Amino acid sequence: MKNSEFNYKKYVKPNFQPKNFTNREWPDKDITKAPIWCSVDLRDGNQSLPTPMSVDEKMGMFKMLLDVGFKEIEVGFPSASQTEYDFLRKLIDENLIPDDVKVQVLTQSREHLITKTFEALKGCKNAIVHLYNSTSVLQRDVVFNMDKEEIIGIAVKGAKLIKEEAAKYPETNFQFEYSPESFTGTEMDYALEICEAVMDVWQPTSENKMIINLPSTVEMTTPNRYADQIEWFSKTIKNRDCVSISLHPHNDRGTSTAAAELGLLAGADRIEGTLFGNGERTGNLDILIVGMNMYSQGVDPELDFSNINKIAEIYKDCTKLPIHERHPYVGDLVFTAFSGSHQDAIRKGMKARESKGEYVWQVPYLPLDPHDLGREYKEIIRINSQSGKGGAAYIMESEFGYNMPKAMQKYFGKVVKRRSDSMGKELSPQEIFNLFEKWYINIETPYKLTKYKISSVDSDSFDVDSNNIETNNLLLEAVINFNGHDYTIKGTGNGPVDAFSNALMQQDEEELKSLKNYKFVHYHEHALGEGSHVKGVAYIQIDTGCTEPYFGVGISENINTAAISALMSAINKSYIKMDVN
Repeated sequence: MKNSEFNYKKYVKPNFQPKNFTNREWPDKDITKAPIWCSVDLRDGNQSLPTPMSVDEKMGMFKMLLDVGFKEIEVGFPSASQTEYDFLRKLIDENLIPDDVKVQVLTQSREHLITKTFEALKGCKNAIVHLYNSTSVLQRDVVFNMDKEEIIGIAVKGAKLIKEEAAKYPETNFQFEYSPESFTGTEMDYALEICEAVMDVWQPTSENKMIINLPSTVEMTTPNRYADQIEWFSKTIKNRDCVSISLHPHNDRGTSTAAAELGLLAGADRIEGTLFGNGERTGNLDILIVGMNMYSQGVDPELDFSNINKIAEIYKDCTKLPIHERHPYVGDLVFTAFSGSHQDAIRKGMKARESKGEYVWQVPYLPLDPHDLGREYKEIIRINSQSGKGGAAYIMESEFGYNMPKAMQKYFGKVVKRRSDSMGKELSPQEIFNLFEKWYINIETPYKLTKYKISSVDSDSFDVDSNNIETNNLLLEAVINFNGHDYTIKGTGNGPVDAFSNALMQQDEEELKSLKNYKFVHYHEHALGEGSHVKGVAYIQIDTGCTEPYFGVGISENINTAAISALMSAINKSYIKMDVN
């Protein structure tokens, strides 16, 4: 079945690395501050969409990018598209660009395109004009059929035209940017030569820096090699203080994030990318990932992703593209654990953090607090046939307030697991609660508690239910219904549950003598909810000599009633053969 065309021998490893570069420093560094961010969603991202954005959609995206905190936004290629020209004019004419934001526009090194670009920018307060031309060996040989000097000539001509046009618009604060497109496929000394030739035209200063953008237009090698190229270039270029080194990684090898992070370590000052990695082929660098990676390491990314769900919604509306469920930080499943061991560790980590009052985030399997992004904890643990006891216990506690005893968690986890397996799907929190209710809460068959009264042994009369009865030498009288008949039972004990249990065991009615012998194993209670009408929930575990213990749960505003109901539920469970359906 092997495809004869699947042959790795047709490929060779590119070698455009700086020569004799041995003093690299980037491997020993850490990212300690945010770079200058430039969003190219409205240009590079837009041009890669099957259906490019309309002016209204671009406006919605632009406003969202401002809310996130971008100060540099590439808004389009106004000389190549009427829609992008109109969009830029709308931004300027309606004064929609904040004073501290620069809009960036792209142009090829062609006179009529450059002229129209500046016409589109007329009246803009702050703008970056981005000039590019291809410099790689492959592009020079195959696309342009030009030598090195001719390619430099294209760049220099475009740089001169841009400088001349900018002088016609003194009201605008211009910054110039040059990209040797396909930088990663260009000889490093030649990439340096052409960039310095453009610098000679623009004459940048430390106050008005020129941006040199070094794009991984096609990701050709491992990220460490890109980092070497960036560090060599940054150390070698003249007048480094007059230049802002920018990265524009693509994702052909799926390593754009690593390439960008290593590029920052290698000396880059600025990053161009998109949200959620939209772009040509496999996409651009995802700025959200790099920014949130910094955030999760305690570094301020200077971008605000605290409402990630809203950001994702606007992105999907504007681009008509989906976001993968496993997309870092924002995918529907990235904070979700189905694995039983993961669920148990997350649940314990959350409880430990809460009990210790810790501020620093340390929870197993969760590198980030979902609340920081506007996500909910209920998204974290979801239940299917792969889940364990911890997941079901977490859902019951976080969603419904039931804090099951540890022993009970194991057996209820089995119930949930079997149910999910039989249905072949994930269970919702409500479905999990329905199972809990069916298996444990107030089970009234075959024995049903109709009513009861408790009092002190020394008292001549019975009192109504009370949460404040002394727990020594109690007398309990109850009415039990069995097979449609009511039976009165009496018993004494050191508490309501003990007295009720003794009453069950000491009755003389023949029909009730079929009651199975059992012994108490565990009792647990806690409040359910808050306020003046808070209920109590009681859990009882009994042992009837079978392989597995039986559990019962009772709920009432009166904790004595809750406890007695829990015992009745546990006893009744021992008579019922239940299935997960």
